[in-house]
Amino acid sequence: MSTAESRRSGQPGVPPGVQPGVPAGATATPLPRASAEDDNVTIGELVGELTQDLSRLMRQELELAKAELRQEASKAGKATGMLAAAGFAGYMTAVLLSLAAVFGLAHLMGLGWAALVVAVLWGIAGAVLFTTGRTRLRKVSPKPERTIETLKEDAEWLRHPTK
Repeated sequence: MSTAESRRSGQPGVPPGVQPGVPAGATATPLPRASAEDDNVTIGELVGELTQDLSRLMRQELELAKAELRQEASKAGKATGMLAAAGFAGYMTAVLLSLAAVFGLAHLMGLGWAALVVAVLWGIAGAVLFTTGRTRLRKVSPKPERTIETLKEDAEWLRHPTK
């Protein structure tokens, strides 16, 4: 092999177009070569890149926090809806119990007792809705847990960026 061929392949004794360590017939991706500009990166440019990266990271953390808060607000809204339904069931209970008392006293039997049974059923429905809504409302987290965890990981990385 001539000196010109070894200069074209980049290594002496290697034919042109063949890269060492790459099987014959396989295509190799050329490695990026450091340019003279890469050697002259200033501290100001590095600080600028670091600032941009930190800014992007903070924006992403903020988006994560917003998403978590939206999710928790949705849970709170559903639990509130159940509590509102329990309030309506309580209202219906009071109305029907009042009607049952009126009809019961007026007739002593028949229509009043039927209204009483319906009122008791509304009372049971209200109790179930209230209990379920209260349980779900207790499960709503006031803190964005995943955001807090990733912020801790980011702080740890900033303390030890080479790990």
